[in-house]
Amino acid sequence: MPELPDVVLYIEALEPRVVGQPLLAARIDRLPEREKIGPALNFSRGLVLETTGGYIGDAPPYQGHVVAINGRTGAIVQVWNALCSDQRGLIEPDSCPESGSAIWARSGVVVQPGTGRLLVATGDGKWDGQQYWGDSVLELSSDAGRLLRSWTPKTQRELEEGDVDLGSTAPAVLGAGLIAQSGKDGLLRLIDLDRVGLGKTGGELQTIQISDGLFSAPAVWRHIGRTWLFVSTFAGTTAFRLEGRRLRTIWKLNTGATSPVVAGGLLYLYTGSGLAVLRPETGKTLGVLPAGGGHWSSPIVTDGRIALPEGSANDHRLSGVLNIWRLRG
Repeated sequence: MPELPDVVLYIEALEPRVVGQPLLAARIDRLPEREKIGPALNFSRGLVLETTGGYIGDAPPYQGHVVAINGRTGAIVQVWNALCSDQRGLIEPDSCPESGSAIWARSGVVVQPGTGRLLVATGDGKWDGQQYWGDSVLELSSDAGRLLRSWTPKTQRELEEGDVDLGSTAPAVLGAGLIAQSGKDGLLRLIDLDRVGLGKTGGELQTIQISDGLFSAPAVWRHIGRTWLFVSTFAGTTAFRLEGRRLRTIWKLNTGATSPVVAGGLLYLYTGSGLAVLRPETGKTLGVLPAGGGHWSSPIVTDGRIALPEGSANDHRLSGVLNIWRLRG
Protein backbone atom coordinates (compact mmCIF):
# COMPACT_ATOMS: atom_id res chain seq x y z
CA MET A 1 0.00 0.00 0.00
CA PRO A 2 1.45 3.43 -0.91
CA GLU A 3 2.45 5.67 1.98
CA LEU A 4 -0.22 8.25 2.87
CA PRO A 5 0.20 11.55 4.66
CA ASP A 6 -0.86 11.91 8.27
CA VAL A 7 -4.51 12.69 8.85
CA VAL A 8 -4.35 16.32 9.89
CA LEU A 9 -7.21 18.68 10.59
CA TYR A 10 -6.66 22.16 9.14
CA ILE A 11 -8.61 25.29 9.97
CA GLU A 12 -8.21 28.30 7.71
CA ALA A 13 -8.29 31.88 8.90
CA LEU A 14 -11.04 34.04 7.44
CA GLU A 15 -9.15 37.34 7.16
CA PRO A 16 -8.40 38.12 3.48
CA ARG A 17 -4.72 38.71 4.18
CA VAL A 18 -4.22 35.13 5.35
CA VAL A 19 -6.84 33.15 3.43
CA GLY A 20 -5.39 29.78 2.52
CA GLN A 21 -2.90 29.85 5.37
CA PRO A 22 -3.58 27.16 7.99
CA LEU A 23 -4.33 28.87 11.29
CA LEU A 24 -3.84 25.69 13.26
CA ALA A 25 -3.34 22.00 12.60
CA ALA A 26 -3.97 18.95 14.74
CA ARG A 27 -3.13 15.36 13.95
CA ILE A 28 -6.15 13.30 14.97
CA ASP A 29 -5.14 9.72 14.27
CA ARG A 30 -2.06 7.50 14.14
CA LEU A 31 -2.77 5.31 11.11
CA PRO A 32 -4.16 7.29 8.15
CA GLU A 33 -3.97 4.20 5.93
CA ARG A 34 -6.83 2.74 7.97
CA GLU A 35 -8.53 5.67 9.74
CA LYS A 36 -10.01 8.69 8.00
CA ILE A 37 -11.93 11.90 8.68
CA GLY A 38 -15.40 11.56 7.22
CA PRO A 39 -18.07 13.62 9.03
CA ALA A 40 -18.59 17.36 9.20
CA LEU A 41 -16.78 19.46 11.78
CA ASN A 42 -18.61 20.97 14.71
CA PHE A 43 -17.65 23.75 17.11
CA SER A 44 -18.82 24.24 20.68
CA ARG A 45 -17.51 26.04 23.75
CA GLY A 46 -14.23 26.92 22.08
CA LEU A 47 -13.61 23.36 20.88
CA VAL A 48 -13.40 22.01 17.33
CA LEU A 49 -15.06 18.58 17.35
CA GLU A 50 -14.36 15.79 14.87
CA THR A 51 -14.54 12.02 14.64
CA THR A 52 -12.80 9.29 12.69
CA GLY A 53 -13.88 6.08 11.02
CA GLY A 54 -12.54 3.54 8.55
CA TYR A 55 -12.39 3.29 4.78
CA ILE A 56 -14.79 1.32 2.61
CA GLY A 57 -14.20 -2.36 3.26
CA ASP A 58 -13.63 -1.94 7.01
CA ALA A 59 -9.99 -2.98 6.74
CA PRO A 60 -8.55 -3.44 10.27
CA PRO A 61 -7.05 -2.13 12.39
CA TYR A 62 -8.95 1.08 13.09
CA GLN A 63 -11.17 2.52 15.82
CA GLY A 64 -13.62 5.37 15.85
CA HIS A 65 -12.80 8.18 18.19
CA VAL A 66 -14.01 11.64 19.14
CA VAL A 67 -11.41 14.41 19.26
CA ALA A 68 -11.86 17.81 20.91
CA ILE A 69 -9.36 20.44 19.79
CA ASN A 70 -8.71 23.87 21.29
CA GLY A 71 -10.01 26.27 18.66
CA ARG A 72 -7.34 28.88 19.41
CA THR A 73 -4.19 26.83 19.82
CA GLY A 74 -4.86 23.61 17.91
CA ALA A 75 -3.94 21.52 20.93
CA ILE A 76 -5.89 18.32 21.47
CA VAL A 77 -7.90 18.71 24.66
CA GLN A 78 -9.52 15.27 24.88
CA VAL A 79 -9.82 12.05 22.90
CA TRP A 80 -12.48 9.44 23.54
CA ASN A 81 -12.02 6.03 21.89
CA ALA A 82 -15.08 3.97 20.95
CA LEU A 83 -13.08 0.75 21.36
CA CYS A 84 -10.64 0.37 24.24
CA SER A 85 -12.31 3.40 25.79
CA ASP A 86 -10.27 2.82 28.94
CA GLN A 87 -7.24 4.11 27.00
CA ARG A 88 -6.82 7.88 26.99
CA GLY A 89 -5.52 9.97 24.13
CA LEU A 90 -4.82 8.94 20.55
CA ILE A 91 -4.07 5.24 20.38
CA GLU A 92 -2.16 3.16 17.90
CA PRO A 93 -4.91 1.10 16.22
CA ASP A 94 -3.05 -2.19 16.64
CA SER A 95 -2.70 -1.53 20.39
CA CYS A 96 -6.41 -2.33 20.81
CA PRO A 97 -7.47 -5.97 20.27
CA GLU A 98 -10.72 -4.91 18.55
CA SER A 99 -11.30 -3.00 15.32
CA GLY A 100 -14.30 -1.02 14.06
CA SER A 101 -16.90 1.10 15.85
CA ALA A 102 -16.41 3.88 13.31
CA ILE A 103 -18.08 7.23 13.94
CA TRP A 104 -18.90 8.09 10.34
CA ALA A 105 -22.40 9.58 10.25
CA ARG A 106 -22.64 12.74 8.18
CA SER A 107 -23.42 14.98 11.16
CA GLY A 108 -20.44 13.71 13.14
CA VAL A 109 -20.59 15.06 16.69
CA VAL A 110 -24.03 16.41 17.66
CA VAL A 111 -24.04 19.09 20.37
CA GLN A 112 -27.03 19.25 22.68
CA PRO A 113 -28.39 22.76 23.20
CA GLY A 114 -28.07 24.05 26.73
CA THR A 115 -25.90 21.36 28.27
CA GLY A 116 -23.28 21.28 25.51
CA ARG A 117 -23.04 17.52 25.93
CA LEU A 118 -21.99 15.56 22.86
CA LEU A 119 -23.86 12.77 21.06
CA VAL A 120 -22.38 10.30 18.58
CA ALA A 121 -23.51 7.02 17.07
CA THR A 122 -21.04 4.21 16.35
CA GLY A 123 -20.89 1.63 13.60
CA ASP A 124 -20.15 -2.08 13.70
CA GLY A 125 -17.82 -3.21 16.44
CA LYS A 126 -17.64 -5.17 19.66
CA TRP A 127 -19.91 -4.11 22.54
CA ASP A 128 -19.55 -5.10 26.17
CA GLY A 129 -20.97 -2.06 27.94
CA GLN A 130 -17.62 -1.38 29.60
CA GLN A 131 -14.88 -0.45 27.13
CA TYR A 132 -16.24 -1.56 23.75
CA TRP A 133 -19.11 0.47 22.30
CA GLY A 134 -20.04 -0.76 18.83
CA ASP A 135 -23.49 0.04 17.37
CA SER A 136 -24.46 2.44 20.15
CA VAL A 137 -25.61 6.00 20.83
CA LEU A 138 -23.20 7.63 23.26
CA GLU A 139 -23.47 10.81 25.30
CA LEU A 140 -20.15 12.40 26.23
CA SER A 141 -19.24 15.37 28.38
CA SER A 142 -18.94 18.70 26.55
CA ASP A 143 -15.15 18.28 26.21
CA ALA A 144 -15.41 14.60 25.10
CA GLY A 145 -13.50 13.56 28.20
CA ARG A 146 -16.12 11.31 29.82
CA LEU A 147 -18.77 8.87 28.69
CA LEU A 148 -21.96 9.76 30.57
CA ARG A 149 -24.76 7.63 29.13
CA SER A 150 -25.30 5.07 26.40
CA TRP A 151 -28.08 3.39 24.44
CA THR A 152 -27.54 0.12 22.59
CA PRO A 153 -30.20 -1.91 20.74
CA LYS A 154 -30.86 -5.44 21.94
CA THR A 155 -30.03 -6.54 18.39
CA GLN A 156 -26.47 -5.20 18.63
CA ARG A 157 -24.85 -8.58 18.01
CA GLU A 158 -26.95 -9.14 14.88
CA LEU A 159 -26.18 -5.64 13.61
CA GLU A 160 -22.45 -6.18 14.06
CA GLU A 161 -22.43 -9.60 12.41
CA GLY A 162 -24.51 -8.37 9.46
CA ASP A 163 -22.57 -5.12 8.84
CA VAL A 164 -25.77 -3.20 9.60
CA ASP A 165 -24.28 -0.09 11.22
CA LEU A 166 -26.42 1.78 13.68
CA GLY A 167 -24.06 4.71 13.13
CA SER A 168 -24.90 5.23 9.45
CA THR A 169 -26.76 8.28 10.75
CA ALA A 170 -26.31 10.49 13.81
CA PRO A 171 -28.75 11.21 16.66
CA ALA A 172 -31.40 13.85 15.95
CA VAL A 173 -32.13 16.02 19.00
CA LEU A 174 -35.87 16.57 19.48
CA GLY A 175 -35.77 18.32 22.85
CA ALA A 176 -36.87 17.48 26.41
CA GLY A 177 -34.24 14.73 26.53
CA LEU A 178 -35.63 12.94 23.46
CA ILE A 179 -33.57 11.88 20.45
CA ALA A 180 -34.32 9.91 17.29
CA GLN A 181 -31.85 7.32 16.01
CA SER A 182 -32.03 5.06 12.99
CA GLY A 183 -29.42 3.10 11.02
CA LYS A 184 -28.86 0.73 8.14
CA ASP A 185 -31.65 -1.52 9.46
CA GLY A 186 -34.31 1.08 8.58
CA LEU A 187 -35.70 1.25 12.12
CA LEU A 188 -36.29 4.68 13.65
CA ARG A 189 -36.09 4.65 17.45
CA LEU A 190 -37.33 7.31 19.85
CA ILE A 191 -35.07 7.38 22.90
CA ASP A 192 -35.36 9.24 26.19
CA LEU A 193 -31.80 10.01 27.29
CA ASP A 194 -32.97 10.61 30.85
CA ARG A 195 -34.13 6.98 31.04
CA VAL A 196 -31.05 5.25 29.69
CA GLY A 197 -28.11 4.37 31.87
CA LEU A 198 -24.65 3.19 30.95
CA GLY A 199 -23.79 -0.19 29.51
CA LYS A 200 -27.36 -1.45 29.08
CA THR A 201 -29.33 -2.53 26.02
CA GLY A 202 -32.85 -1.65 24.89
CA GLY A 203 -35.28 0.71 26.54
CA GLU A 204 -36.38 2.82 23.56
CA LEU A 205 -39.82 4.46 23.76
CA GLN A 206 -40.89 3.70 20.19
CA THR A 207 -39.66 1.89 17.09
CA ILE A 208 -40.89 2.75 13.58
CA GLN A 209 -40.06 0.99 10.32
CA ILE A 210 -39.05 3.52 7.68
CA SER A 211 -38.73 3.02 3.93
CA ASP A 212 -35.08 1.97 3.81
CA GLY A 213 -31.78 2.10 5.66
CA LEU A 214 -30.90 5.65 6.71
CA PHE A 215 -27.62 7.16 5.54
CA SER A 216 -28.60 10.83 5.49
CA ALA A 217 -29.09 13.27 8.38
CA PRO A 218 -32.69 13.88 9.55
CA ALA A 219 -33.93 17.46 9.86
CA VAL A 220 -35.65 18.79 12.98
CA TRP A 221 -38.09 21.71 12.69
CA ARG A 222 -39.79 23.52 15.55
CA HIS A 223 -42.92 25.34 14.39
CA ILE A 224 -45.75 26.90 16.41
CA GLY A 225 -44.78 25.02 19.53
CA ARG A 226 -44.48 21.64 17.80
CA THR A 227 -41.47 19.56 16.82
CA TRP A 228 -41.24 17.91 13.42
CA LEU A 229 -38.75 15.33 12.12
CA PHE A 230 -38.06 14.81 8.41
CA VAL A 231 -36.31 11.61 7.33
CA SER A 232 -35.12 10.89 3.78
CA THR A 233 -33.79 7.55 2.55
CA PHE A 234 -32.96 6.32 -0.95
CA ALA A 235 -36.57 5.09 -1.22
CA GLY A 236 -38.68 7.88 0.25
CA THR A 237 -39.22 10.80 2.59
CA THR A 238 -41.37 10.80 5.74
CA ALA A 239 -42.53 13.64 7.97
CA PHE A 240 -43.12 12.89 11.65
CA ARG A 241 -44.51 15.13 14.37
CA LEU A 242 -43.69 14.67 18.02
CA GLU A 243 -46.90 14.30 20.01
CA GLY A 244 -46.22 13.77 23.69
CA ARG A 245 -43.60 11.06 23.81
CA ARG A 246 -44.48 9.47 20.45
CA LEU A 247 -43.64 10.21 16.84
CA ARG A 248 -46.68 10.35 14.58
CA THR A 249 -46.39 9.95 10.81
CA ILE A 250 -47.96 13.00 9.10
CA TRP A 251 -47.11 12.38 5.45
CA LYS A 252 -44.97 10.21 3.18
CA LEU A 253 -43.54 10.60 -0.32
CA ASN A 254 -42.02 7.95 -2.55
CA THR A 255 -39.24 10.42 -3.25
CA GLY A 256 -35.76 9.46 -2.16
CA ALA A 257 -33.42 12.28 -1.24
CA THR A 258 -30.22 13.21 0.54
CA SER A 259 -30.33 15.02 3.90
CA PRO A 260 -33.49 17.18 4.05
CA VAL A 261 -33.08 20.85 4.96
CA VAL A 262 -35.70 23.15 6.50
CA ALA A 263 -35.10 26.89 6.18
CA GLY A 264 -37.41 29.88 6.05
CA GLY A 265 -40.47 27.71 6.51
CA LEU A 266 -39.68 25.59 3.44
CA LEU A 267 -38.43 22.01 3.07
CA TYR A 268 -35.71 21.28 0.52
CA LEU A 269 -35.06 17.80 -0.88
CA TYR A 270 -32.25 17.03 -3.31
CA THR A 271 -33.46 14.01 -5.26
CA GLY A 272 -30.38 13.64 -7.45
CA SER A 273 -32.25 15.01 -10.47
CA GLY A 274 -33.43 18.33 -9.05
CA LEU A 275 -33.98 20.28 -5.86
CA ALA A 276 -37.60 20.01 -4.74
CA VAL A 277 -39.11 22.75 -2.57
CA LEU A 278 -42.02 21.63 -0.40
CA ARG A 279 -44.37 22.80 2.34
CA PRO A 280 -43.16 21.04 5.49
CA GLU A 281 -46.63 20.62 7.01
CA THR A 282 -48.17 18.85 3.99
CA GLY A 283 -45.38 17.63 1.72
CA LYS A 284 -46.90 19.58 -1.18
CA THR A 285 -44.32 20.36 -3.86
CA LEU A 286 -44.12 24.08 -4.62
CA GLY A 287 -41.50 23.75 -7.33
CA VAL A 288 -38.39 21.91 -8.50
CA LEU A 289 -35.14 23.71 -9.22
CA PRO A 290 -33.14 22.11 -12.04
CA ALA A 291 -29.91 20.42 -10.98
CA GLY A 292 -27.73 17.63 -12.29
CA GLY A 293 -26.94 14.37 -10.54
CA GLY A 294 -24.96 14.15 -7.35
CA HIS A 295 -23.80 11.80 -4.63
CA TRP A 296 -24.70 12.72 -1.02
CA SER A 297 -24.85 16.44 -1.81
CA SER A 298 -27.28 18.45 0.31
CA PRO A 299 -28.41 22.05 -0.17
CA ILE A 300 -27.17 24.94 1.96
CA VAL A 301 -29.70 27.73 2.51
CA THR A 302 -28.38 30.96 4.03
CA ASP A 303 -28.29 34.72 3.46
CA GLY A 304 -31.02 34.58 0.85
CA ARG A 305 -29.18 32.02 -1.27
CA ILE A 306 -29.45 28.30 -1.97
CA ALA A 307 -26.23 26.47 -2.86
CA LEU A 308 -26.10 22.91 -4.17
CA PRO A 309 -23.06 21.11 -5.62
CA GLU A 310 -23.36 18.43 -8.28
CA GLY A 311 -21.26 15.36 -8.97
CA SER A 312 -19.50 12.78 -6.84
CA ALA A 313 -16.19 13.00 -5.01
CA ASN A 314 -15.73 9.33 -5.90
CA ASP A 315 -15.11 10.42 -9.50
CA HIS A 316 -11.95 12.28 -8.38
CA ARG A 317 -12.61 15.09 -10.86
CA LEU A 318 -10.80 18.39 -10.63
CA SER A 319 -13.80 20.46 -11.73
CA GLY A 320 -17.50 20.48 -11.00
CA VAL A 321 -20.72 22.46 -10.82
CA LEU A 322 -22.06 24.55 -7.94
CA ASN A 323 -25.63 25.76 -8.38
CA ILE A 324 -26.57 28.98 -6.60
CA TRP A 325 -30.09 30.40 -6.54
CA ARG A 326 -31.33 33.67 -5.04
CA LEU A 327 -34.42 33.58 -2.81
CA ARG A 328 -37.01 36.27 -3.45
CA GLY A 329 -40.02 37.46 -1.52
